[in-house]
Amino acid sequence: MMKWFDKHILHKDIQSVEEIFAYMAKSTDFVNYTNKKVKHPYILAYYSSIVDSKVIHRDILPYLKNVEKEDDLQAIIPVQDILSVSEANEVREKLPQGYVYVSFVDKRNKGVLIQAQLKEKRPISPPEVEFSVVGPKESFIESMDTNLHLIRKRIPIQELRVEEVVIGKLSRSKVAIIYIDGIADMANVNTMTQRIKDIDFDMITDSSYVAQMIADNENSPFPQVLDTERPDRVAAVLAEGKVVVLVEDSPQALIAPTTLIEFFSSYEDYLFNWYVASFIRLLRVFAVAFSILITPIYVAALTFHYELIPKDLLATLITSRREIPLPPILEALFLELTIELLREAGARLPTKVGQTIGIVGGIVIGTASVEAGLTSNVLLIIVALAALASFTTPVYKMGNTIRLIRFPFLLLAHLWGLIGIVMCFCFLMTHLLHLTSLGRPFLEPIYPPRFEDLKDAFIRLPFAKLAKRPVQLRTNNKLRFSPKEANYKRDIDE
Repeated sequence: MMKWFDKHILHKDIQSVEEIFAYMAKSTDFVNYTNKKVKHPYILAYYSSIVDSKVIHRDILPYLKNVEKEDDLQAIIPVQDILSVSEANEVREKLPQGYVYVSFVDKRNKGVLIQAQLKEKRPISPPEVEFSVVGPKESFIESMDTNLHLIRKRIPIQELRVEEVVIGKLSRSKVAIIYIDGIADMANVNTMTQRIKDIDFDMITDSSYVAQMIADNENSPFPQVLDTERPDRVAAVLAEGKVVVLVEDSPQALIAPTTLIEFFSSYEDYLFNWYVASFIRLLRVFAVAFSILITPIYVAALTFHYELIPKDLLATLITSRREIPLPPILEALFLELTIELLREAGARLPTKVGQTIGIVGGIVIGTASVEAGLTSNVLLIIVALAALASFTTPVYKMGNTIRLIRFPFLLLAHLWGLIGIVMCFCFLMTHLLHLTSLGRPFLEPIYPPRFEDLKDAFIRLPFAKLAKRPVQLRTNNKLRFSPKEANYKRDIDE
């Protein structure tokens, strides 16, 4: 690490603290203060932009007047994180991280580093991406300490382990690997830890960077690590035996290993009756299949397979397309790309303007395209329903993947009709069968078939039936509770 900085940042070897201060003094926010008015003159060096001035004036300066020797600094200054240093390289690394360097004038190369970082953070707010009507209304923020607090208060046990790793040559980002000792499979923990340590990148600004770099197949459009902003969901998956990753300055936690089915389940499913939760899950799966296939089927039917369309519906389609000069594929691509443009514009504009653009733009462009004879009203309804169905995906990144894979289905439907759709589906399933998450099958429990895990896949059975943790996690403690006593409800007089 230091060799990289020597070569690319400082361009020379640093041998003394004076050389470090001379280089850092090129930044206007660097403070190098020397106090010679006391019995033992001292030096104070720090970056004012990232250091809390209250800590300096309250916890450091008043106590420096009573210091007689260097060994007294750690004993007198009431700050928990104090490091005694004698190497210039350590001073160079710690000062940009919010430390204050204190030493005596006659011993510049030997002093202490005091943690005084200014931590600005926003208050805990309700989830925005994974909002739920029922359940807790807390979400992660950009402070790792706060995020760890939200997890620990839900799992107040000593077996909850947090291991910290620093990655990023420039950002020096802190990454926390979290699991429950005695439940999580250490093979998963070690694999996750090794992959994070192997990350060789200069700037890590969000957990999404880490998610892409630790993915089993970085060329896959499917996310292989589940991200969430809900601490209650994180606590639940930790109890199952999974591994969670937090990144400093990121409000999203990463969960691994994961499966394809989990991207279509919401934590709110566990807050409803199992009948309702199972119905909603099946509805989501149907909506995703509808979103991907309905427009390609329309294109294939009108291009190759007129005989599959009922006579009454065929008459309606002929009437709607009578004055359309474009072939079905161009008509479908025009509307699909229009929907994507409206969606992207609504997401990037300010909230109030974005909502207006999405609603008004969709109505105006849709009506105008039908009246201008560019698209049929039947296809407009189909594309609108497909877009609406794609919004049912609880995880935003999987929703983006669903939006993307519609286009290969469209193109192959235009080239070979229903055979093209089947070919594209076969390619998709082959890819998913080869895909893994942290070395575990991504299509589990469909393949390999594990009937025990089907209890919480497409449907969610009652909690009394979920006594065992997922098989694919290979947890050390496979039982969550005693299945014999799960259905026994004792009265007060027993």
